[in-house]
Amino acid sequence: MYILGISAFYHDSASCLISNGKIIAAAQEERFTRKKHDSGFPKNSISYCLDEANIDPKKLDYIVFYEKPFLKFERLLETYLAFAPKGFKSFSASMPIWIKEKLFQKVMLINSLKEIFKNEIELEDKILFSEHHLSHAASAFYPSPFESAAVLTMDGVGEWTTTSLALGRGSELEVLKEIHFPHSLGLLYSAFTYYTGFRVNSGEYKIMGLAPYGKPVYVDAIKNNLIQINDDGSFNLNMHYFDYCTGLTMTNKNFNKLFGGPPRKPESEITQKEMDLAASIQAIAEEVVLKLAKDIQKNTNEKNLCLAGGVALNCVANGILLKEKIFENIWIQPAAGDAGGSLGAALTIWYKMLKNTRELPANPSKMNGAYLGPSYQNEEVKLLLDSCGATYHQYDKKELIELVAQQLSQEKAVGWMRGRMEFGPRALGNRSIIGDPRSPKMQKQLNLKVKYRESFRPFAPSVLREHVSNWFDLDVDSPYMLLVANVLKEKCYEMSEEDNSLFGIEKLNIPRSDIPAITHIDYSARVQTVHSETNPTYHSLINKFYEITGCPVLVNTSFNVRGEPIVCSPEDAFKCFMGTELDLLVIEDFVLLKNEQNQNLKEDYKDKYKLD
Repeated sequence: MYILGISAFYHDSASCLISNGKIIAAAQEERFTRKKHDSGFPKNSISYCLDEANIDPKKLDYIVFYEKPFLKFERLLETYLAFAPKGFKSFSASMPIWIKEKLFQKVMLINSLKEIFKNEIELEDKILFSEHHLSHAASAFYPSPFESAAVLTMDGVGEWTTTSLALGRGSELEVLKEIHFPHSLGLLYSAFTYYTGFRVNSGEYKIMGLAPYGKPVYVDAIKNNLIQINDDGSFNLNMHYFDYCTGLTMTNKNFNKLFGGPPRKPESEITQKEMDLAASIQAIAEEVVLKLAKDIQKNTNEKNLCLAGGVALNCVANGILLKEKIFENIWIQPAAGDAGGSLGAALTIWYKMLKNTRELPANPSKMNGAYLGPSYQNEEVKLLLDSCGATYHQYDKKELIELVAQQLSQEKAVGWMRGRMEFGPRALGNRSIIGDPRSPKMQKQLNLKVKYRESFRPFAPSVLREHVSNWFDLDVDSPYMLLVANVLKEKCYEMSEEDNSLFGIEKLNIPRSDIPAITHIDYSARVQTVHSETNPTYHSLINKFYEITGCPVLVNTSFNVRGEPIVCSPEDAFKCFMGTELDLLVIEDFVLLKNEQNQNLKEDYKDKYKLD
């Protein structure tokens, strides 16, 4: 039996295909359209999923959407009525779209699917709808390695729910408690994202990265004015300070007055104020998450916890949750945001509706390391490289690993594309830019010369799972780069009085450990453990680097530049390589050196790339 899950029309559209409960394929639409956070109907992703399974659309038994549009419409309508007439501006902007399109989403889905499937199948009886937070919870629990677990989901808002506490046992998944709109930890965090000058629904992780540069001096102001946090983790927001219910922005003039001025203009200088605001809202988020986790553990007596929803991508909070040992084991869905809702929706039908027996995975989870996207054969890669006029070399695996590890040890920045693309927002060693973490200049070089992004942004380490506890204060699996842990003290350098007196981002230039390129200013790192079972080639590369250098760690950041999705195809990878200052590109068994490429070709691609 084949079930297609779809997430669309808000942000991070995606689709997922499962067969008899097994995940066959999953991918975000943005990777194909090259439009970051693409919210459109995921026609390319759906086509990919069917191609990967090598099936005809007629083989699909069910097609399930990740939320219920009528419930969402109800929430919008009731919100506008509750805040009338204040919300008329937002109401008048959104209602025509809802009445014309979104309210009749089933018709939209059918018409869009008919276009892809060329009217080959009858769709009316195959289309089903899950609920937003149930889809999140299902994506967290069903692929997890646990027979039973507490499940916590947190995001901006689904239909009505913003936070849910659930219990999973076997094939059963029951929601025990919910917090409803407009009270939302995700939207509170997004309000600070907006106020500090970053883009909502994509800039939240920048706030998390900026937080260590500041001090949580605004925590009391937030607690006294914006949010009431109860002992069980439930919370209420004071809507006097927010505009997302009634207007077209996240915050209002009362919020501005409370924090001493209007929002920072995007791309303007980041000041200590923004750093302190980031540190403060991060502290609030951590407090809420810890209290919610303690309450659900007390009420369920579970030793395992599963996490999903956009807030579950806050790996700093996840790391603190792990250290508190509220639960013995934590498992986080790698596509924790709305993209993962497509997976959860499909699994909800297979287990919850159809009552199929759930078998625990032999591996750490059923996610196949999150490597669920497209892969490319050497023949396809060669055709592309020839058509582009590229200069390249082809190697067998052993030669390739040796060459790239040597280049990495010489501080070369490498674009690395091998195997199936990752599902979710993190590059996990198949669509990655990698480098030497021992290099004091690597972090700044990658940010400014390759990623073209803010210099304060930290990079993550990929570390051999068998060596993780020798370098980090962590000894559990973290395959999806969703846990933050400190670099071990014996690997760290003590800061001088002069170093500690530096202001904000000036602190970035001071090496803090034996692996400065991945050590944040608070000595933390967003750790990815690399396992030989799920990614043998990437594991072999790091192991070879370890043999050469004595360091079982690589810098790993997503293979893209600022504002662009992670690369999907060989063409995307070549374009990014030629348009940036990467030294080396690996696509499957092919290696390209930048200094061997035609100079005119380099300039041409660089100009095109920066215009896109």
